[in-house]
Amino acid sequence: MGIECSDIVATPRAEVFAWFSRRGAFTRLAPPWQPVTLLAEADSLATGRAVLGFPGGLRWVAQHDPGEYRPPERFADAVAAEGLASLPLARLLPWRHIHEFAEVDDEHTRVIDRVHTPVPESVLRPIFDYRYHQLANDLAAHHRASESGYRPTTIAITGASGLVGTALSAFLSTGGHRVVHLIRRPAGHPDERQWDPDNPAADLLDGIDAVIHLAGASIAGRFTAEHKRAVADSRIEPTRRLAERAAAAGVGTFVSASAIGYYGYDRGEEALTEQSERGDGFLADVVEQWEAACAPAAEAGVRAVQVRTGIVQSPRGGTLRLLRPVFAAGLGGRIGDGRQWLSWIGIDDLVDVYHRALWDTTLTGPVNAVAPQAVRNTEYTRVLAKVLHRPAPLPVPGFGPALLLGKQGARELAEANQRVIPSRLTDAGHTFRTAGLEETLRHLLGRTTTSTGGD
Repeated sequence: MGIECSDIVATPRAEVFAWFSRRGAFTRLAPPWQPVTLLAEADSLATGRAVLGFPGGLRWVAQHDPGEYRPPERFADAVAAEGLASLPLARLLPWRHIHEFAEVDDEHTRVIDRVHTPVPESVLRPIFDYRYHQLANDLAAHHRASESGYRPTTIAITGASGLVGTALSAFLSTGGHRVVHLIRRPAGHPDERQWDPDNPAADLLDGIDAVIHLAGASIAGRFTAEHKRAVADSRIEPTRRLAERAAAAGVGTFVSASAIGYYGYDRGEEALTEQSERGDGFLADVVEQWEAACAPAAEAGVRAVQVRTGIVQSPRGGTLRLLRPVFAAGLGGRIGDGRQWLSWIGIDDLVDVYHRALWDTTLTGPVNAVAPQAVRNTEYTRVLAKVLHRPAPLPVPGFGPALLLGKQGARELAEANQRVIPSRLTDAGHTFRTAGLEETLRHLLGRTTTSTGGD
């Protein structure tokens, strides 16, 4: 039993094999709807092993087979038992995965997967649909950057262990870039440097070509005075100090996270571009100061970009992680009257925006990182319910979000009405991976039209 499937990618075979051999490949290919955590990544396709964490403390150990390692044609791995935590899965779910790469021509490669396992094909098919889509789009994104003259660089990232940082670090690493994680704890790896947000070391950014600054306390939460202080304090001054270090080190590019909260919590039907005025509210105040904190870098001639991010779609975090189980249980529904605009973006499209901010030298200042088509809350509700094959009959009353977030938090987060347009990206001819919300959710939840996934 098992599955044999393949797909063709528009990349030479040696480059495809190299992509698989780099750190981050598993993260980029792991289906986000599965409750699996990467605990240790294989350091070699020849002899390495990966360790995955499953619910209940179970472990999956994937051991690579040196006898099957024939670059750039083939490698293989199989489940192994190493310790009690890995024994149940190794005994119950035997697994052998042969990865093959056949040269179609100088510019195209057929990626072939043969998996021997009792796991039904109906479970495996969505996984490989997802993998092929990810691989093709990641390779295409790196190809576009290469065509524009972008070459492997050294990139420092704060917040690399978060939702966006994890995906972005893996994407950049598999593309051949060196990613240096700026972390709070003592560094334990050559690609880690300890970062004190209040007083960054003078040599923190030595040898760094670009900085991506993602760190900051979660905005989600009850808008108490303490929470609001944590949101502001974790963004404004740490960004200013890091920008000063970037200026002193002669870093070429400084990319900082930002948010569409800049436009305020209710702009009605107004189409909001990067040229629109700021709106009202706590988040608008914070974002304005957060973006202004990049000034030391920009004033020193560093190209500075602020990525104003919409509502990120990923079952690994954010609103979709919260809504998915509710909708899967048939308990989802619109918020209030459902007419408020929701400006969203898929996690992988957001990764591409950060990537473009690195290589597209025409981008400076604020860039709206949202999908081209904002949707109303009623439409989002309908599409998510459709993708999960569930009804969504229960509107969420206005007092519901206020109980969790407080009145101000509900107004600025759950009930926010922002119709944001990615004007700068559109003008730059940017290519989005998925055309609309339904296609994005189907991909992220393993519910593509060619396959169906479990709940």
